[in-house]
Amino acid sequence: MTFHDHFSGHANTYREARPLYPAALFDWLARETPAPGLAWDAGCGNGQASVALAERFARVFATDPSANQIANAQGRPNIEYHVEPAEQCSLASASADLVTVAQALHWFDFARFFGEVGRVLKPGGLFAAWSYADCRVTPAVDALKDRVYVDLTGPYWPPERDYVDAGYRTIPMPFGDDAPFEEIAAPAFEMRVDWDAAQLVAYLRSWSATQRYIKANGSDPVATVEAEIREAWGDPAQRRAVRWDFNVRCGRLR
Repeated sequence: MTFHDHFSGHANTYREARPLYPAALFDWLARETPAPGLAWDAGCGNGQASVALAERFARVFATDPSANQIANAQGRPNIEYHVEPAEQCSLASASADLVTVAQALHWFDFARFFGEVGRVLKPGGLFAAWSYADCRVTPAVDALKDRVYVDLTGPYWPPERDYVDAGYRTIPMPFGDDAPFEEIAAPAFEMRVDWDAAQLVAYLRSWSATQRYIKANGSDPVATVEAEIREAWGDPAQRRAVRWDFNVRCGRLR
């Protein structure tokens, strides 16, 4: 099946420039999951979440439809990487204790994917999807970042980005009294990294909208504000806290 491929062309840049997810999130998932056996990480990309899961689960089955992303994924002895769509998983029915989707659910065919989640999970198994949206550093740096995010690359964000900006609240989840899953309220997690100026600039260049802008216009939108970002940052080697809006949706299969 076809899929929304916004990252294969810069998979290596994506791997190097993306922030890590909160360790506390994976600790919480391990506690909430009935058994630390098999976790399926759907839409795994470069394996960022897969590696964290592998530290807490006996086996991780990580899938992504992009062969380039899988080729750039981080290997671990207990991670199996497979090039396959989330809507068509090769795992056996009722085999997984946990299904996760890290910053990828908005690309999926929701009905087909949730059908697979219900098939693959064991009864009582856990499903969790999370996303992160806008980031903050300092008011001066944020204003320059917004020139890239809104003014320059705004028209180049795919429509699915709206789901991310809404914290996944507008995605039709199979949660509710008469639905297959009981929704579980996740605690608040802080997504923060300490970066220097060069790392923030690399992150801006890893955006799919930035890459689409470059392809359409033949120029780099980040370059228009890079010098100003470095000036607003101060000492370019100084590490500053970068924080994102971070959202989790979680449910347990009945």
